[in-house]
Amino acid sequence: MDEPATGPGASRTEHHREDAADAPRAGAVPAGPVPVRPRRPTLTAVARAAGVAPSTASLAFSGSGPVSEDAKARVLAAAAELGYGGPDPRARSLRRGRSGVIGVVMDERLSDAFRDPVNVLTLDGIAEVAGAAGASLLLVRSPLDDEQGAVPLVDAPMDAVVLVGCNVRIDPAVAVLRRRQIPVVAIEADDIEGAVPIQLDNREASRRAAAFLRDLGHEAVTIVSLPLDGAHRRGPIDAEREAAGIAFTSLERLRGVRGVYPDSVAIEAAGSSVEEGRIAGTALFAPDGPRPTAVIAQSDVLAVGVISAALDAGLRVPEDVSVVGFDGITVDDSLFHRTRIRQLTTLVQPFVQKGQAAARAALAMLEGAEPQPAAFRSELRIGDTTGPPRA
Repeated sequence: MDEPATGPGASRTEHHREDAADAPRAGAVPAGPVPVRPRRPTLTAVARAAGVAPSTASLAFSGSGPVSEDAKARVLAAAAELGYGGPDPRARSLRRGRSGVIGVVMDERLSDAFRDPVNVLTLDGIAEVAGAAGASLLLVRSPLDDEQGAVPLVDAPMDAVVLVGCNVRIDPAVAVLRRRQIPVVAIEADDIEGAVPIQLDNREASRRAAAFLRDLGHEAVTIVSLPLDGAHRRGPIDAEREAAGIAFTSLERLRGVRGVYPDSVAIEAAGSSVEEGRIAGTALFAPDGPRPTAVIAQSDVLAVGVISAALDAGLRVPEDVSVVGFDGITVDDSLFHRTRIRQLTTLVQPFVQKGQAAARAALAMLEGAEPQPAAFRSELRIGDTTGPPRA
């Protein structure tokens, strides 16, 4: 069957909406010379040029339905000649009542988010599952990028939202999502009412790393912390600063170490990068101050920076100072070219699996199914950067 009969169905609705989408608004008064914008070709025009019904043209583009190869070829040839790229996504969204988009909000400015390999790998997991289901991803500007916080979420076209590492700062934005009745999944975030949690054992994993150092005989252990909020501060973390902190992951990892070393010194970095780790390490290994025998860094890139600073200070790793990271990312061997180090001692977390679980939960809610929360465990991987303290 080449040409199914036309009728008042979805295909007719689609090409009517496409025509309407390009019509000028009634009552609009040009403020000056208006450039002539080429009219977007419509499915109706393609069908007319191909000599088929609009419903046939629609089925040819969708790849489904009883359309002969000859009719499909005529439709695609006419579309190419007219410059028609496919049905207007605005019309499709109106018909389905969905945008086909999952929004992703990170608890960092977008300018900083992709400097951290963990964010990229987590997005890989989300994209893998979402893409297999035919959904697209939309990176929504973080509340940190907007003084009003919730503005980017008010009218962004999306069916569900995944929050990555967000905390209480995003409460107003979550309220906006609730009003829009958009499902929310939260990866490594503080408890958010109504959001499906995807958690990592940040506190318990950090406690295991600290216990490992304690068993090696270390007593003077310092923590190099991820930022406690969006202020990008650097320096020692005192009780007041810790109490004011709101970054869930940073605080959980800090509390895990404090469970083993209650009086451990903690230094806050302004971000997760090798350079920030180097800055923190330079302060730690100053010749005129007490030096720790071990450092627990809250990310692998911070740990690499700390190791670089130790080497610059004339220290050996791990003979003079042990260093532990967190994440389990692949570290370029060239960073350790001055040493025998080949692998960082670190807590390996399943970032891709976290992203996959978040996407599955979001898709389940869109289908009216029960979403499954998930909790993941990090594994301590012993490398070349830890050993007993020097006698």
